[in-house]
Amino acid sequence: MATVTRENISLLNDKITVKVAKDDYLPSFEKALKEYSKKANIPGFRKGMVPVGMIKKMYGNSVLTDEVLRTVEKELTNYMTSEKLDIFAQPLPLPENDARQIDVSSPAEYAFAFEVGLKPEFTIADLAKAKLTRYKIEVTDQMVNDEVERLQIRNGKMTDPESVTGDDNVINITFTESDADGNAIEGGISKDNSLLVKYFNENFRKNWIGKKKDDFVVLQLATAFDEKEREWIISDLGLDKEDKTATEKYFKVTITKVGLVERAELNEEFFKTVYPKKEIKTEEEFKAAIKEEINNYWDAQTRSQLHHSLYHEILDHTNIDFPESFLKRWIQSSGEQPKSAEEAEHEFPVFANQLKWTLIVNKVVTENNIEVTADDIKASAKQQLLSYMQGQVMDEEQPWITDYVNRMMQDRKFVEETMHRIQTDKVFAWTETQIKPTEKTITAEEFNKMQQEHQHHHH
Repeated sequence: MATVTRENISLLNDKITVKVAKDDYLPSFEKALKEYSKKANIPGFRKGMVPVGMIKKMYGNSVLTDEVLRTVEKELTNYMTSEKLDIFAQPLPLPENDARQIDVSSPAEYAFAFEVGLKPEFTIADLAKAKLTRYKIEVTDQMVNDEVERLQIRNGKMTDPESVTGDDNVINITFTESDADGNAIEGGISKDNSLLVKYFNENFRKNWIGKKKDDFVVLQLATAFDEKEREWIISDLGLDKEDKTATEKYFKVTITKVGLVERAELNEEFFKTVYPKKEIKTEEEFKAAIKEEINNYWDAQTRSQLHHSLYHEILDHTNIDFPESFLKRWIQSSGEQPKSAEEAEHEFPVFANQLKWTLIVNKVVTENNIEVTADDIKASAKQQLLSYMQGQVMDEEQPWITDYVNRMMQDRKFVEETMHRIQTDKVFAWTETQIKPTEKTITAEEFNKMQQEHQHHHH
């Protein structure tokens, strides 16, 4: 009769040894030989009439090896099930195992050993003690007015005046790297672009007034643009924004076309174009809708920032022990190509963090009965489609939308990725109920600067 023994070899790391006697595997071995003899095609014998003795002589050792290993695997699985072992990945066969010991001419007791990594018990960090801030972005009248202006220009009518008359002119231009006198530098940068005159800083804009097609100005990036626009232009020109000398470069900027957008009028037709599903009659209602949209955008941004802080809080303050030696061995053997011990050592810190987060998520999901339903996934698929069709009026219950959703539900990759994303969202929604953050109202500029400093700090 098979016996299974277990011994601890290190933290959360056990060795399980399975011993199988002849009585455990010989009956299935004999049965397998008979099955083999019925199917074997051997010259000189009719199919199904090959003597079992001949099959044993020809294939006995490989068939016996298969049956012994199958029996060992079954006993190992039964033991782990009965003992309710919660393990990482799969048991790893130990190097001492040698299937070559199996000999059909002298069946015996065989022992095979496996290493298992046990999942740890742990307590999630007490989020009520976390010092977190929930930011609220102050939506100003200027932000609303800027968005109204952007929408008027976006929905306006393009005309082709002869010359530049003001900030709202669109100029198609060519940047040619030059010296201070406008002489092109050999091998220098040359790049076409299209800009509103108001993208240049206020003092520089007057240089464009009255200019026509083929006219040019020579500029230095440092003085022609304010910081925000300058960063964008530097990137567009293929320069490194960290290079302090980039802004000192000169460019001859030649007009290839002058345009002007006649802004859309603030009337009901325009309001309907921007918000087809809303009944907006007045400019005040229109601005209120825009303010709500800007609020929603910044609420999503600040919530994302809070989730980022929560992620680090819960990860950094939840203590979880790991069976490191087992997991490093598993990293070495789990991929398509075997890895060296050095490679596994190098990968382990990132791997352990990901594993830690997975365990935390699973614990939150289990203890709080968090579920992702088929309806959740369908709603997400529909929302994704509607976001693609942005701005178009449609009945959400149209048959082709339902067909699209049903088709996406057959896409295993989409379903798995969506399920994972929704589950993560629900886990973060739960974490938000556990915290007592400080509420703080700040400007959009302050929030963006804070985010940039955080990103810079982590690079």
